[in-house]
Amino acid sequence: MLHRMRRNAFLGGVIKFIFYILVLVVAPLWIYATYLSPILDRAMETIDQVQGTSVKAQTQFQGFQDALKKFQSQFQN
Repeated sequence: MLHRMRRNAFLGGVIKFIFYILVLVVAPLWIYATYLSPILDRAMETIDQVQGTSVKAQTQFQGFQDALKKFQSQFQN
């Protein structure tokens, strides 16, 4: 009877260990893949769009500054 109780306690410990591994390792990976990954992908796309728009605006502003300098140089001569 004592041998059976020890074996059951050992098997219970092994099952608990496997359960905690699943909870601590597999569950976060599943949650990330299911819920967080699509949200992060959309956020990264939005950030890329904002950066692209920023670069376009800087380019246009640089062109405006060049035109303004050219316009000012015409009046100084």
